[in-house]
Amino acid sequence: MRQYRAMLALPGVRTLMVLMFFARLPMTAGPMVLTLHVVEGLGRGYGAAGLVWSAATIGIAVGAPVMGRVVDRWGLRPMLVVVTAGEVLFWLTARYLPFPGMVVAAFVGGLVTVPVQSIGRQAIAALVRREDLRRSAYSVDSIAVELTYMIGPAAAVAVVTQVSPSAAMTALAVGIGAVGLALFAANPRTRAEDEENLPKVPRRQWLTGPMLGVLAIAGGAVFVLAGTEVTALAWLRETGQLGWTGAVYAAICLASAIGGLVHGAVRRSLSQVTLMVLLSALVIPAGLLADTWWVLALALVPTSLACAPTIAATGEVVARLAPPGSRGEATGLQSSAFTLGAAAGAPVAGFAVDQASPAMGFAVSGLGGLLIALVAYLLTRAKTSAGAPVVGTPAKAAKTVVPD
Repeated sequence: MRQYRAMLALPGVRTLMVLMFFARLPMTAGPMVLTLHVVEGLGRGYGAAGLVWSAATIGIAVGAPVMGRVVDRWGLRPMLVVVTAGEVLFWLTARYLPFPGMVVAAFVGGLVTVPVQSIGRQAIAALVRREDLRRSAYSVDSIAVELTYMIGPAAAVAVVTQVSPSAAMTALAVGIGAVGLALFAANPRTRAEDEENLPKVPRRQWLTGPMLGVLAIAGGAVFVLAGTEVTALAWLRETGQLGWTGAVYAAICLASAIGGLVHGAVRRSLSQVTLMVLLSALVIPAGLLADTWWVLALALVPTSLACAPTIAATGEVVARLAPPGSRGEATGLQSSAFTLGAAAGAPVAGFAVDQASPAMGFAVSGLGGLLIALVAYLLTRAKTSAGAPVVGTPAKAAKTVVPD
């Protein structure tokens, strides 16, 4: 645990981790509130809810790199003013819109979503300069994401069912406003002091094979995770064990957190491509092994152990490959990759389940992940011959000894 103690002792890191944990809670609750509002408030089906969320997803994917460029050029605070006001306005007014207006508003709301994930990753890169400690920092960040996803959606369902969808949307508007104000007040650094006056590097010099490879892995990892979650739900429903959904998801999250802790504690980790292969390959047999909910949970533990490490590794490599003056745009592209991976993974797995069985959903999710891992590997090899850094190659640990 020396790595974690040394990392958390760095100035500003503890405050950043706590701030980002609470800042993510509204973000994780948003999709559930939006879905239940369409179903309960507008009386539409889940297909219509999926259309609204797809529009929001496209908006988020387009807006994240744009907001990152705003941060790179003008700083964090101007961007926060725009997106906080825009997202609060969306949640306050969306309840009054008819369904077609909701679809359009969801896209616009996605464009101005507060990019909490990108802000956190930029701040970690600026505050944690030693690359051996960055692994620990990004691992803690990934574990925090797991915890917020255990809290946010459940809280959203509780408010919607016990009060109303409108109350949940108001609560989200208040929460997002509070997050924006807190981030504005804290104004976490997105560049270190010695990075402030570095010259701008043209995009074509850093958005090359290695960076495209890490973006592919980021999207691929979430593709596998989204497909796994949807398929697990379908399996539990088909076998009449839907009441154990919370227990299965808790086991998945716990295994991912354990994997993240181990990943952050080691000085040399597996490469990104290797982690992606493990994440993908280990989910394929899950549907064939399971016959009861607890066997399904155990079958998903091996792939879940690779979840947080794979996500954390993408943050490490993006921070290493992106020049400081373009870090906002690069982390925005990473967020877009995460968003698009989730948008593709759930429907692809769902289609496989509908056409065949839940076991096929797990297989398709894993095989899709393996294909993406192959693409990332080829992108890496294409630039390696020219001397570019290799995606997934762990950065050399600093020679300074971490104090006990």
